[in-house]
Amino acid sequence: MTHVISFFSPNPTPTPPPPRVQKQKKKGNRNREPSRKKKARRSPLSHRPRAQIRMTGSMDLPAKGGFSYELCRRNDFLEKKGLKIPGFLKTGTTIVGLVFQDGVVLGADTRATEGPIVADKNCEKIHFMAPNIYCCGAGTAADTEAVTDMVSSQLQLHRYATGRESRVVTALTLLKSHLFKYQGHVSAALVLGGVDCTGPHLHTVYPHGSTDTLPFATMGSGSLAAMSVFESKYKEGLTREEGIQLVTDAIRGGIFNDLGSGSNVDVCVITKGKTEYLRNHELPNPRTYVSSKGYSFTKGQTEVLSTKITQLKQKVEVAEGGDAMEE
Repeated sequence: MTHVISFFSPNPTPTPPPPRVQKQKKKGNRNREPSRKKKARRSPLSHRPRAQIRMTGSMDLPAKGGFSYELCRRNDFLEKKGLKIPGFLKTGTTIVGLVFQDGVVLGADTRATEGPIVADKNCEKIHFMAPNIYCCGAGTAADTEAVTDMVSSQLQLHRYATGRESRVVTALTLLKSHLFKYQGHVSAALVLGGVDCTGPHLHTVYPHGSTDTLPFATMGSGSLAAMSVFESKYKEGLTREEGIQLVTDAIRGGIFNDLGSGSNVDVCVITKGKTEYLRNHELPNPRTYVSSKGYSFTKGQTEVLSTKITQLKQKVEVAEGGDAMEE
């Protein structure tokens, strides 16, 4: 009888599995590469280099839509640190123009302001463009003078080239093309008037380059007061005297109702073949009190630190002989 010894019991006792060792998670290693056994998720940026992905993640991307107030925060920070922010230059003017039966009448006041200060009481705001074209300027004085002088020289060259009288539409095109190119940064608001072979013309040119063609026009800070006079009294077929009086009344309305306008009234009358510039046509603000003694300052109020007098000697050099200059 053979005995078979079995090394496996029919109901063996289960052996407990070895205890699982939990791995500690490392802090700050969130960008760890996934295990090779598990299939990594494909991100939409997986085609980019890893350095570029990390750089994009560290940048502060701006929010979509809305306005950016970064410069306002910067300016506020600099102002708190002691930087003096430049203020705005306030300018004021009343310039007008109208078309009467024989031509055009332009008018302007004579006050130039620099903020709250009256810089000039009797400046000229009616600029020469051509013998038959003049232009009134409002805004920054330097801009209006520079733009009108530049276009006036271009019109002169055009007359030399063509041998003909300048047309108002030519000056209008040059002005608005120049102003539109600078997108309003050249602060020049203009009233252009003249008489050419096609008749009298009156236009307004805004700092951004837009234009209007009107029978009467006003611009500047006193334009509303002047426009009220025009709308109540203007009519077609005005005579020369009626046009001058209406322009004078409109400028007076700007002078007495606008702080940026003041002093005197300048008028320019343009007709076919003739231009008349009436400088200081009316003086609505005369100086009522002038001291007969004048200003007298007693000696010693202003201390003189030092005095130095240098005598200038005229040096003349006379060259004898030589060839005479020929043209």
